[in-house]
Amino acid sequence: MEQPNRRFSVAPMMDWSDRHCRYFWRLLSKQALLYTEMVTTGALIHGDRERFLRYNPEEHPLALQLGGSNTADLAQCAVWAEEWGYDEVNLNCGCPSDRVQSGMFGACLMAQPQLVADCVKAMQDACSIPVTVKHRIGIDDMESWQEMADFVDTIATTGCNTFIVHARKAWLQGLSPKQNREVPPLEYEWVYRLKRERPDLEIIINGGINSLAAAQQHLEQVDGVMLGREAYQNPYLLAEVDQQLLGHTSAVASREQILLQLMPYVAQQLAQGTALNHISRHLLGLFQGVPGARKFRRHISENAWREGAGIEVLETALGLVLQETERLAS
Repeated sequence: MEQPNRRFSVAPMMDWSDRHCRYFWRLLSKQALLYTEMVTTGALIHGDRERFLRYNPEEHPLALQLGGSNTADLAQCAVWAEEWGYDEVNLNCGCPSDRVQSGMFGACLMAQPQLVADCVKAMQDACSIPVTVKHRIGIDDMESWQEMADFVDTIATTGCNTFIVHARKAWLQGLSPKQNREVPPLEYEWVYRLKRERPDLEIIINGGINSLAAAQQHLEQVDGVMLGREAYQNPYLLAEVDQQLLGHTSAVASREQILLQLMPYVAQQLAQGTALNHISRHLLGLFQGVPGARKFRRHISENAWREGAGIEVLETALGLVLQETERLAS
């Protein structure tokens, strides 16, 4: 299987980066590497595996992010990741939520680098697709650059060479998950130094990046950039990723074209029993910064949840934007 290009990727985001959202993102960028929401090993082993693993073929390149710390369970899930056709499997060592800590996965694993190395090795032995790690620069009293470097070095002994680094610490006590995405200061230089001093490793930077211009600056220092919330809240910036960051020359589709391209998928999903708001909630930011954007959001928010809501909700919302554009042009 061809190695995925990690020069630009969209972060795994709980409750956000589901298969409907990823299908929408893929219309915007053909090349960006997309990640699933984090899926726990327990959910795959004991739950509805097909629901957690299914995706649309158009989503490739696509990585599965796992949460867990049991080597045998992670190995089994890595096997399933390959069998289902994912392009990469990623181990979450960065999520700071209480639920994650009680389950012994996520950011708390940074305190146990050898366990993480054992988990990564078990996954590598079980599958032939790339195994990568996403982590923070530290947790709680783990405050030095060297401690982060030692964490990476321990895992790198397995042959794992791709590390996605959220350039903030995680405080496991005292801060909520939302605060952990905003309060701890960003330390981009730590990530740059990691790349400088370990040039053979593939280092991807994550955290607080809110424009393609900023992404381009980071790419002068590291191998790849991962965007999270900005890609969700202002998804149209993904439309220029292929051209600006990945060297492709295809034309950039308009917001209207993207929404029209999505319509057949929405119709197909509605026919299969999917509620419109399960898809439309991901589209609210499509027209951000454009006249009529507020009307677009409001119409979808007020109508997509209603029983029997159909594709006409999106058509009407689009019409409101086009009317505003015509009004301002006249």
